[in-house]
Amino acid sequence: MENRSEFKPEFKKKSIRSFVVRAGRMTEGQRKAFDDHWSDYGLSLFDGMVDWAEVFGRQAPVVLEIGFGMGDSLLAMAQAEPDKDFVGVEVHPPGVGRLINNAGEAGIANLRVYMADATDVMTDCIPDGSLSRIQIYFPDPWHKKKHNKRRIVQPGFVEVLRPKLEMGGVLHLATDWQDYADAMLEVMTAASGYGNVDEAGGFVPRPEFRPVTKFERRGERLGHGVWDLLFRRVA
Repeated sequence: MENRSEFKPEFKKKSIRSFVVRAGRMTEGQRKAFDDHWSDYGLSLFDGMVDWAEVFGRQAPVVLEIGFGMGDSLLAMAQAEPDKDFVGVEVHPPGVGRLINNAGEAGIANLRVYMADATDVMTDCIPDGSLSRIQIYFPDPWHKKKHNKRRIVQPGFVEVLRPKLEMGGVLHLATDWQDYADAMLEVMTAASGYGNVDEAGGFVPRPEFRPVTKFERRGERLGHGVWDLLFRRVA
């Protein structure tokens, strides 16, 4: 790579954003990660629809995480579940740099990354019925009421996600904001083609496959709760 500034989030013109790009400085190590590891881990919008067997060189369940932040929990999951392939979507360059740097150092093979908007990725790149799990952990709560419309978990977006899951595949949401948790539950309960894994129609205990993040542990020390939702594609 000749010009590091070329590595910017990819967006389609005039598309609705599922994220707000936030400025952030990258460390030299994170910048170097793009030189050393992007060719191994990076995927591009402009490659169009993917063939996961071609990307990973095998047939395996594919888990996609939207908004992986600094990537620590996604990396931990890829390490803990080598029988699955993991794909992360994030627009924050320092987080992408950190993840691919750590993955490269650890020799992780079952991980790929889009540095692009999730709406564009889902629409242009992900084949229908190709994901076993989609996860969105601790998205921006946009806690001011006037900003609630910016939340990623909205009826239109979960409808975009549903056909990308295989039948029986799971959408897993987690947040530490109770107001957002209640809003998520309302959206998902009303969404067609999904069924709540919780028989009582509410939240579930943290699944073992979701690591407890540093962010989450900090919240627990401050007395914050965490709410998990698991909804299965049923139609």
